[in-house]
Amino acid sequence: MPSPHHPASAALLFADAGTLRRSYLRLISLSSTPRHLDQLLAVSLASGHYPHDPAPATSLLLRYASFRAHPRHLLRLFRAFPLPDRFLRNALLRSLPSLRPDLLFPSPDSFSFAFAATSLASSCSRGDLISLSAAVRALHALAVAAGFAGDTFVASALTKIYFTLSRGDDARKVFDAVPSPDTILWNTLLAGLSGSEALEAFVRMTASGSVRPDSTTLASILPAAAEVTDVMAGRCVHAFGEKCGLAQHEHVVTGLISLYAKCGDMDCARSLFDRMPGPDLVAYNALISGYSVNGMVGSSVELFKDLVTLGLRPNSSTLVALIPVHSPFGHEQLTWCLHGYVVKAGFDANAPVSTALTTLYCRLNDMDSARKAFDAMPEKTMESWNAMISGYAQNGLTEMAVALFQQMQALNVRPNPLTISSTLSACAQLGALSLGKWVHEIIAKENLELNVYVMTALIDMYVKCGSISEARSIFDRMDNKNVVSWNAMISGYGLHGQGAEALKLYKDMLDAHLLPTSSTFLSVLYACSHGGLVEEGRTVFRSMTSDYGITPGIEHCTCMVDLLGRAGRLNEAFELISEFPKSAVGPGVWGALLAACMVHKDGDLAKLASQKLFELEPENPGYYVLLSNLYTSKKQFSEAAGVRQEAKSRKLVKTPGCTLIEIADKPHVFMSGDRAHPQSDAIYSYLERLTTKMIEAGYRPDTEAALYDVEEEEKEHMVKVHSEKLAISFGLLSTLPGTEIRIIKNLRVCLDCHNATKFISKVTQRLIVVRDASRFHHFRDGVCSCGDYW
Repeated sequence: MPSPHHPASAALLFADAGTLRRSYLRLISLSSTPRHLDQLLAVSLASGHYPHDPAPATSLLLRYASFRAHPRHLLRLFRAFPLPDRFLRNALLRSLPSLRPDLLFPSPDSFSFAFAATSLASSCSRGDLISLSAAVRALHALAVAAGFAGDTFVASALTKIYFTLSRGDDARKVFDAVPSPDTILWNTLLAGLSGSEALEAFVRMTASGSVRPDSTTLASILPAAAEVTDVMAGRCVHAFGEKCGLAQHEHVVTGLISLYAKCGDMDCARSLFDRMPGPDLVAYNALISGYSVNGMVGSSVELFKDLVTLGLRPNSSTLVALIPVHSPFGHEQLTWCLHGYVVKAGFDANAPVSTALTTLYCRLNDMDSARKAFDAMPEKTMESWNAMISGYAQNGLTEMAVALFQQMQALNVRPNPLTISSTLSACAQLGALSLGKWVHEIIAKENLELNVYVMTALIDMYVKCGSISEARSIFDRMDNKNVVSWNAMISGYGLHGQGAEALKLYKDMLDAHLLPTSSTFLSVLYACSHGGLVEEGRTVFRSMTSDYGITPGIEHCTCMVDLLGRAGRLNEAFELISEFPKSAVGPGVWGALLAACMVHKDGDLAKLASQKLFELEPENPGYYVLLSNLYTSKKQFSEAAGVRQEAKSRKLVKTPGCTLIEIADKPHVFMSGDRAHPQSDAIYSYLERLTTKMIEAGYRPDTEAALYDVEEEEKEHMVKVHSEKLAISFGLLSTLPGTEIRIIKNLRVCLDCHNATKFISKVTQRLIVVRDASRFHHFRDGVCSCGDYW
């Protein structure tokens, strides 16, 4: 009779071992809570069966792991087994979220290393990527030392996790160490590589003849062809699939639909879809997405209706595909309907769906709705943070973008390259150098210096915040510059008026065998324009078409008119406009000519240019201001009054000038005649004393652009309290002698402020950097870097 202390022990001990094992395995598989497993474990331990049969112990450990049991509990289960076999050891390796090298030995097999890699891969989304990367490299080293470097099963697991960690070079090293890669290892490589690299690898795979591609191979390579929109490569893969009998697999057909859709061939995509005997939800989603991407919003909505009519239940991917992110304008009503459907169907908490809505509202410039969709997400993904931050930056709400990034940092959310690039763009727009430097520190902390997009954004930020030398230093340290990096640096030199440096860098780019793009030529022409390099600009403009086959766009033509106009060749500029195609002649071209007429006092040509501008952009007040100032400077007061009256009758309001300066990492904004600043009295008092010193040094106020119907003394006062003078005075008051002063003006700096700043730099012995609406000015010892050519 069983002991009263162990009522079940006798029965269990004498039961048939095979029957008992099957009973345990069945009960473990039926357990639906950790509590059930605890009860089974208690019975097994009490009966003495647990330490003797590894099969139930292995099953029990895996079941605990599926319920996310703590690693310490899994280790206790393992250590309670006196002689664990390889299966139990591998089960533990598969279930632990971190690498325990001691568990691999004494007798690891290929499963041991593969399971350890799989376990580490599952931690990539939630762990410290730097520590995980070190752990994976340690596991790789152990596999090599144990003689498994050429094992395809181990190599597949290691290749996959290296790609997950964005360490493509290491993944390729693992692959290259296998003398005879099998189809699975090739498929892992193809799935991890991007675009053209994957296509090249697929060609090598098929050319080797040693392995036979399968349907997974095609499903892996088709997204790569779609990524680079290489429809010819996609057609070759399609033909290969037909020849090998693989093109009829459902997931291959879906991949082909997605490929043709992304390459713009919707007829072919629809034809494949219609030939499917019973397209599933994934196929519907691929075609709906294709219609949306190609701007065929009506067709995507009709297909969605068909899907619902057939009784298929839309999922989050369906809604992400349907939301017209790629062609939002004109579909506001659809957006609201879809948003309502999302809420009603309970998808408003789904991160991909809410991110798509956030992106859509950002593109419609409905930032309140975008923020509501963002805030409604209970768990925000990296994509959602990026969508909101980049939306703020792209819509000019730069302070909001930076504030959201700071909130993200406070919540310890790790940024990725896109987050950093969007935030740097916001810092560049703000001209907030201190914030930009703070983001630079985060880049170093997150080890993002090797990312070409991040470093290019960093160059752009330093350029636009006035630190051209720091931008060049970063550019020179980059090992993997792309054409965008070169464009950013060339553009930076142009922005700072260093045309010769821009041309030298352009030549270096050509010597490096990089093909210039349309943006490259725009940056070079801009640099020539602001540097007065007329003949050099002409040569580059001709080379653009004759040597590289690039048709000049509106921006290039505008730059050429600006180049000639600034140099005083107004008639040449006007004649050049007549040679441009009509599509390239817009407000920018005529605006450049009008600005040049203002500088060189050509009233007749200015009148002609302004008439064109009034026709093209009748609501832009800037053109009226320019023409009125020109008439005033020529003492044609009645004409100036007529222009101002016309602007007034149209209710046009000139954009008010404002200037920003950062002191101790805090921004301060001044308007013309501003007295809102807490230190206003001290600023005006200092400005008075500063003006006296400037006059003693030879400064005379330039009042040409001031209103003509006020006394000269009042005109002098009006120009004296312009926003840039107030900002500079505050900067001089608030910083130590010798400290560099940096200000940002939202409009083009006026003639008097430009002249005054030269004198201020001379009498205070300070370097003053001014960023206005068109370029940078570096004032030192009474001289401006632009050479008075701006």
